[in-house]
Amino acid sequence: MHCLVVDDETRLTDLVVRYLTESGHTAEGRYDGPSGLAAARDPRVDAVLLDVMLPGMDGVEVCRTLRGEGIDVPVVLLTARGAISERVAGLDAGADDYVVKPFAMEELLARLRAISRRRPEPSGRLTVGDLVLDPEQQRAWRADTELELSRREFDVLRVLMENAGCVVTRLQLLDEVWDGETDLRSNAIDVHVSKVRGKVDRAFGRTTITTLRGRGYRLETAP
Repeated sequence: MHCLVVDDETRLTDLVVRYLTESGHTAEGRYDGPSGLAAARDPRVDAVLLDVMLPGMDGVEVCRTLRGEGIDVPVVLLTARGAISERVAGLDAGADDYVVKPFAMEELLARLRAISRRRPEPSGRLTVGDLVLDPEQQRAWRADTELELSRREFDVLRVLMENAGCVVTRLQLLDEVWDGETDLRSNAIDVHVSKVRGKVDRAFGRTTITTLRGRGYRLETAP
């Protein structure tokens, strides 16, 4: 899950981002309403933790604007204790839940898990670690960086991500990516896998795509 934390208390924001990252998610912080709204429009964001009292644009207005634009990303409001009117206004504006400050990190993570169960991933989007691929938009990202892939490279990565943790044979890639337009004796498959590995792994100092000699390739689920 990729979370956006928006709060003008920079220490709290950075603390939450670090906690979410250490809990196996990815996260980023923003410290005012306008920058939070801009970041929340990114389709890679899976949930927004949104403080109500923000400079530039308050959290309720940020939420209302997102919903008005048809962006259905889950939103959890961060509100002050006793501020019932803020919670009501936020929920009416389209927020999914709220957490009262000060809060326990474990509760915050539990609320995120709960809204994730209620709202499934966008149809067709694939996520493996910090790799995200959107077949509908024909776009892919590693962490916060968009990958520049050719059509064949995109399809190779898609097949590997659809079968993450499992061996993908050369014959499988031949059928699903080339549709039989080449043959197993061609080096086209090896060349394209190498290009994908360069853009997905070597450019980030990772070893995610492994070659299993005589068997095929595998995208590791824990790079």
